[in-house]
Amino acid sequence: MNTDKPLVLGIETSCDETGVGIVRGTELLANTIASSMDEHARFGGVVPEVAARAHLEALTPTIEQALETAGIALADVDAIAVTSGPGLAGALMVGVGAAKALAVALDKPFYAVNHLVGHVGADLLRDDEGDLELPTIALLVSGGHTSLLHVRSLTDDVELLGETIDDAAGEAFDKVARLLGLPYPGGPHIDRAAASGDPAAVRFPRGLTLPKDLEKHRYDFSFSGLKTAVARHVERMRDDGIEVPVADIAASFREAVADVLTKKAIAACVDLGVPRLLLGGGVVANARVRELAAERAAAAGVSLRIPPLSLCTDNGAMIAAIAAQRIMAGHGPSPLDVAADSTLPVTTVQV
Repeated sequence: MNTDKPLVLGIETSCDETGVGIVRGTELLANTIASSMDEHARFGGVVPEVAARAHLEALTPTIEQALETAGIALADVDAIAVTSGPGLAGALMVGVGAAKALAVALDKPFYAVNHLVGHVGADLLRDDEGDLELPTIALLVSGGHTSLLHVRSLTDDVELLGETIDDAAGEAFDKVARLLGLPYPGGPHIDRAAASGDPAAVRFPRGLTLPKDLEKHRYDFSFSGLKTAVARHVERMRDDGIEVPVADIAASFREAVADVLTKKAIAACVDLGVPRLLLGGGVVANARVRELAAERAAAAGVSLRIPPLSLCTDNGAMIAAIAAQRIMAGHGPSPLDVAADSTLPVTTVQV
């Protein structure tokens, strides 16, 4: 196996996107994604059983497309990598099972990788703005995760500083979008509606930001109360026969989320003396989150890195990138009896 610039095929099936990526060291050769989002839209959220079946149907053609894009044959790869957790158990099992089968059939080493660390590793695959410097604070925000990490090494030293204690930010976007009559997924639709709204129209609560909260939950997040506050505000207006100003509500809600996310992330940078912040996850596509992060990072003297949006959502390339880093650092493969772990802690980079 080439350990200088290993050619790795990565599989990602933690939620509703079937991702297959191929990298050579830190060079991105293919990033192919098949989404089952449309199948979940009529339910207003991801249905685990539907997601697992969609992965089964999409995996083989997605692998074939990635190989064609990369211009390689399956036998050419040096290793097979897969997301082993965290995520939806059934969805993870599809990817883990497929990766093991490929590893055995091709007689290639098998690497079971952490999904959240993968989001940080996505930044390795960019072809601009220089190399990723470590340590860095990483804010990962998606439909299923909202986590703040202290990353000292992508191969074996990641610390969880805080995470959501209830709803993830992306989940809150979906639920508020439904309240406002906007389609699923909520994030992009709220972003578009908010563009013409007043972010100061309603002062919605900022969860876990009061002094009494910061003593125990300085780096944790909570969006359940915010979601409830929006629901009550909308219900009161409708009960009073007042037309709901969707743009203003969307903008005020978006501002509350962006405010908390960026404030806590910058606080972690300052508290720990780490002048670098990396954003990852699908919610990073939100315009106000990126804008406010840039403003606050500049004010605090913190450099900000955001991977290309195509690498912020769940994808197999980020998983392949972490496996490649592990290989180049001299770490061996994962055992073939590794199981999917829906609650895999972020401190475990590879199982």
